[in-house]
Amino acid sequence: MIIGTIKEVKDNENRVGLTPLSVIALKHAGHQVFVEAGAGVNAGFPDADYKKAGAKLVSKKEVFQCADILIKVKELIQQEYPLIPFLKNKILFTYLHLAAVDPQLTQLLVQHKVTAIAYETVEKGEELPLLKPMSEVAGVLAVQYGAQYLQKKYHGRGITLGTIAHTTPAEVVVLGGGTVGYTASRTALGLGCNVTIIQRRTSKRKEIKAQLVKDLGFLAQHATLLDSTPKLIAHATQKADLIVGAVLVRGAKAPQLVSQSMVKAMKQGTVIVDVAIDQGGCIWGSKATSHSDPIYEKEGKVYCCIPNMPGQAALQSTEALTYATLPYLLKLAKGGVSALKHDPGFLKGLNTYQGKITYEAVAKDLGLMQYYTSRPSL
Repeated sequence: MIIGTIKEVKDNENRVGLTPLSVIALKHAGHQVFVEAGAGVNAGFPDADYKKAGAKLVSKKEVFQCADILIKVKELIQQEYPLIPFLKNKILFTYLHLAAVDPQLTQLLVQHKVTAIAYETVEKGEELPLLKPMSEVAGVLAVQYGAQYLQKKYHGRGITLGTIAHTTPAEVVVLGGGTVGYTASRTALGLGCNVTIIQRRTSKRKEIKAQLVKDLGFLAQHATLLDSTPKLIAHATQKADLIVGAVLVRGAKAPQLVSQSMVKAMKQGTVIVDVAIDQGGCIWGSKATSHSDPIYEKEGKVYCCIPNMPGQAALQSTEALTYATLPYLLKLAKGGVSALKHDPGFLKGLNTYQGKITYEAVAKDLGLMQYYTSRPSL
């Protein structure tokens, strides 16, 4: 097969879908690899490295025209829509977040019978193996961005997240105890913050506490785990300096856990980093921002809602992402879409196929149930 990757065009998205090491692995398996010239430069991978690995450097259009599998990092955006017809009956393998992005993208994927496989809905047991590495990066960055925007010049509260003598520790509230939430909590605790983690399941709260003790030792005593009820969320967010939105419902829009009244009751200058924005956001007032224009103010609070946060840690993120995706890509390259038959967790990644939506949450959230099928004929 021919596997292709292109330069990402989303604002300040510097990651790339293949590294030179990925190319070597694909070539070793007998496949051809087409790479758009310049695709990996911003992630630290110059064209010469791809060429040395055996890739053919071509234009973006040539990748779309020739590749049997297009592997990317982020969903296609409007300026790329005219190229979607070239993907008819081909495979697109990337983060899609179809329930929360432009509905026209889903309609075009259906119209042109693109086999669209979303990283974020691929499962392995209880885990989301292709979402996990970027969730780890996003969790760390959420705290780093939060620390930055708490500075007074951004109209934050004028504090750090570090341990400063004769001052009280910063209060951080993390909504959700998945990979983003856990990593953000661990990072904030390591800086010396008091951290409140909102998590619905009792068993998960116990699991998080035990893991924090294992990872951080005595610092874990500064973590409080609470059930996800409006009353507890309202009380926790009212005293917060930084709030990290990290709620995930697989493949679907995120639920709004923080209401307008809760936001109004927060301290002036509280920073809200809503990582769940790629699934619509979980906090009232959240709207997607970008690396070029990352923050805005609402009700005296500073919002940061960048959907592709890991794009600014491009080298580390690309290495982690491609390490996770390569085994799945090799399966696809060997068996095509039939590879999904033999791996139920991989099959969960299938979002559109042969003119149908194959992920129910996407069809429901977009109001496109007429295109939904629960039994794609692979």
